[in-house]
Amino acid sequence: MTDPIGIEIRSLYKIFGPDPAAQVEVVRAGMTKAELQRDRHHVLGLRDINISIAAGSIQVIMGLSGSGKSTLIRHINRLIDPTAGEIVVEGRNVVEMSPEELRDFRRHKTAMVFQKFGLLPHRTVLDNAAYGLEVQGIGQADRYRTAMRWIERVGLKGFEKSYPSQLSGGMQQRVGLARALANDAPILLMDEAYSALDPLIRYDMQTVLLDLQQEVRKTIVFITHDLDEALRIGDRIALLRDGSVIQQGTAQDIVMRPADDYVANFVQHVDRGKVLKVASVMAPPGTAVAPTIPATATLAEALKAMGAHQTQALQVEDNGQIIGWLPFQTAIDAYTGARA
Repeated sequence: MTDPIGIEIRSLYKIFGPDPAAQVEVVRAGMTKAELQRDRHHVLGLRDINISIAAGSIQVIMGLSGSGKSTLIRHINRLIDPTAGEIVVEGRNVVEMSPEELRDFRRHKTAMVFQKFGLLPHRTVLDNAAYGLEVQGIGQADRYRTAMRWIERVGLKGFEKSYPSQLSGGMQQRVGLARALANDAPILLMDEAYSALDPLIRYDMQTVLLDLQQEVRKTIVFITHDLDEALRIGDRIALLRDGSVIQQGTAQDIVMRPADDYVANFVQHVDRGKVLKVASVMAPPGTAVAPTIPATATLAEALKAMGAHQTQALQVEDNGQIIGWLPFQTAIDAYTGARA
């Protein structure tokens, strides 16, 4: 299995129109998306995007329709060429790759899972999952062996001879995930991969992804317009609006410290008890003896534990060490105060 690799997106701009390069300086000077379209008849896709994506992490890019999130992910494997900026992977700027280098990069360094599944209807589940390996020239026996392993891992054993039309939407998306994982590329790009699924199936697929990530440790860029999904799966989240990053950070950062009213409106209806971790609101360690709770537990889990133990405080533990103290009132204030 390949080692994960990080991604550096630096000063990335994308402008659509007949002469995009000539518009970069006015956009840098502050011209808005609406002004650019009205006065210069160009469309601003991305403005000065700077995101550092750690190897082996899940980076969520989220925003409403038209915010630029799908445009952004397509720059990473250069399905779209930027107007200006860099995308650096393993010390190489993807923007400067030759056609041959780019082809090799797409085949061996990245894999993509699409919103509309992108399965070949005339191929079985097994042949769809093995397709990327076939393109790479891997022999049938080897590619089928690898594809079957991932078909089993995503819960589709017994369906390898079925065709896409015989599967539900959730099952088709599992095939798409198996195909991407079979390539063993270190970077996995997921463009609104679950947005076409029903809520329960969507939650199930999020769980599948999180469980698999514990094993495969890919560098995952996950596009979504759903805040609950972003908060559940993202190690870090970048929130886009009109082609610009409004805020980026952990789920705790986004929920507890929204950058502006736009972000605050996004998070105001989130169930904070299920998102906020006790480590983000705990006090320094206390001297009294109390039951312990992991630093990664949520406030909701902490309050439930307090009730079960009939205690007014918990000690917060991380790797066997007591790192903090969580009184009942602190937990309640963080929970209800954030929801206000």
